[in-house]
Amino acid sequence: MSRKDAQRASCFALSWTDFWSGSSLDDKLLCLHGSPVFPYTHAMVRKFFKKYLPSHETIRQNRFVGLFGEKLHHHNLWHLHRRSVAGGVAVGLFTGLIPGSNPIQFFFAALFAIIFKVNLPVAVVTTLYSNPFTILPIYMAAYAIGAFFTGNGNENMPQTELHLMDKSISEWAPALMDWVVSLGKPLLLGMFLLALLLSLAGYLLVRGGWRLYTIHEWRKRAKRRAAIKRTDHME
Repeated sequence: MSRKDAQRASCFALSWTDFWSGSSLDDKLLCLHGSPVFPYTHAMVRKFFKKYLPSHETIRQNRFVGLFGEKLHHHNLWHLHRRSVAGGVAVGLFTGLIPGSNPIQFFFAALFAIIFKVNLPVAVVTTLYSNPFTILPIYMAAYAIGAFFTGNGNENMPQTELHLMDKSISEWAPALMDWVVSLGKPLLLGMFLLALLLSLAGYLLVRGGWRLYTIHEWRKRAKRRAAIKRTDHME
């Protein structure tokens, strides 16, 4: 048995504590990127995302995303793997805080996805976390962060009215921009910092969650194989 085969076999017997504390970096990489589990696990994760993501054609036909034309043909914009999905979530979380309506955020999500070569549908869908139901608490948090860094941490957010529910989508952008400008530098700085924080957190959470799911599936398969072998020996 080769060294790599022996390392792969040892992965199946490791506990969670032993894996993270006792394994060498080479052993961790082999356990996490070995061939026995990844094709199966990736297929399961891709199936999950494809079930809920819009189709390629739906994304391409969006008039704000479609402006990029042939740049949308790059294969990395449509592949579903750990880096592309994590990057798409990060892009969507960042561009979702760009003031304006959803079409404006879709445009910038597509732009950033093309620049960083990450999954485009994931980026576009993720921007939807910013909507009329969530925008006020998000912007209140952004204002608090901005006020802290501009030295106005003891000031409360000005009571400036924002009404989006009674407006059409085309009226969102000007109303939102007027509201943002009225709150000044603390909100603008806070939005940028919060967007960076959310995108970084989203990227790390997806990467970590994908890895943990892979390890979990690997261990499940290892247990099933062990159970089958025990049954075969008993027969």
